[in-house]
Amino acid sequence: MNIGIIGSGGREHAICYKINKSNSSHKIYCFPGNAGTSKISTNVLINPDNFDELYDFVIKKNIDLIIVGPENSLVNGIVDFFENKNIKIFGPNKKASKLEGSKIFMKDFCIKNKIPTAKYIEVKDLKSAQDFLISSNFPVVVKSDGLAAGKGVTICNNTDEVLKDVKRILDGKFKSSKKVIIEEFLKGEEASYFVITDGINFKNIGTAQDHKRVGEGDIGLNTGGMGAYSPSYLIDDEVEEKIVQKIIKPTIDGMRKMGTPYRGILYAGLMIHDKEPKLIEYNIRFGDPECQVLMLRMKSQLLDIILSIFDNTLKEKKIIWEENPGITIVAASKGYPESFKNNVEIKNLENLKLTNSKQIFHAGTIKNEKGKILSNGGRVLNSTVVSETLKNARIEALDLLDQLDWENKYYRRDIGFRVIKK
Repeated sequence: MNIGIIGSGGREHAICYKINKSNSSHKIYCFPGNAGTSKISTNVLINPDNFDELYDFVIKKNIDLIIVGPENSLVNGIVDFFENKNIKIFGPNKKASKLEGSKIFMKDFCIKNKIPTAKYIEVKDLKSAQDFLISSNFPVVVKSDGLAAGKGVTICNNTDEVLKDVKRILDGKFKSSKKVIIEEFLKGEEASYFVITDGINFKNIGTAQDHKRVGEGDIGLNTGGMGAYSPSYLIDDEVEEKIVQKIIKPTIDGMRKMGTPYRGILYAGLMIHDKEPKLIEYNIRFGDPECQVLMLRMKSQLLDIILSIFDNTLKEKKIIWEENPGITIVAASKGYPESFKNNVEIKNLENLKLTNSKQIFHAGTIKNEKGKILSNGGRVLNSTVVSETLKNARIEALDLLDQLDWENKYYRRDIGFRVIKK
């Protein structure tokens, strides 16, 4: 079986790694992939948003299945394009992708389907923002309506901070949208709950907790994610039942009733307080870096689970997990998420001792003509370990990163600090 994977991040390397471990014989192509995927697949330098060029290659190489990693391609309609060509592609279509592509759409959908989430208002100018803040309690959360690579959310503690951030978004800080919402700040701890769905049935495909702030102790700017651990210690059987009944089922049923069945990975970003979950946001794909640790903990064959979406056998599937916990720690270029250097050589990767429970997943890396691996982005590597305890997993993950000869590396040493005993 020939398989195409869209994307170039740590999530896509982890998916590629997991599929490569499956029992069936297949050839994997990554569009465009990274230095890590090049070792277990064929990297193809085609822009995934150039659907026509991508289609020509898919036909040429007889690719049977396309798996879409990043949200941008999904929001841009890649699934619709290939479904119209009768090619199997895994992910939600363009309309369903609005659950992540537009926060205003998602909020309106939640109200219509009685899904618990933060109160909010769409503001179209500075005056409407000022008027709303008169009766608001601080802090509040300012969000860009569209995709922003994990950087479109700001927690503001006073009026000046809110107006400054609102103005930036209205003035076009993010290319995806000039719309902005202000919402109440929810108390509690964040957790991630993932399901795979065929539009009617669904299966839980993991839980995790990630750390979005760049600094240790969860301080500093928001990022796309600096690390994650799995399973989430917040989600017990009681909380999970509430997540399923109050959030997941109403979403899948609501999308179907709209005439837009949701098929693919649905990732609920949650705030949990006193065992009551509220929806912060929906993502329309695996999280990054959550996917990395989920793929290392999953004992079932990912490819079999994905294919069950197409042959209507998802309901019969049982997803089996490694009982031990796991962690992934993101090594970023120093300066991320602001300015940073690219093309800095990373040495000693080939000397790391990796196993089925200990991996380095590449994200922002490239291999130059001399075969050297260089940094090529903000988030560069993901050290991912499954071990008997989360504390041991973190120690081993940090040890891998400490061994790297890379002058520009930066990573948090406290991922999982809320649940790891000193």
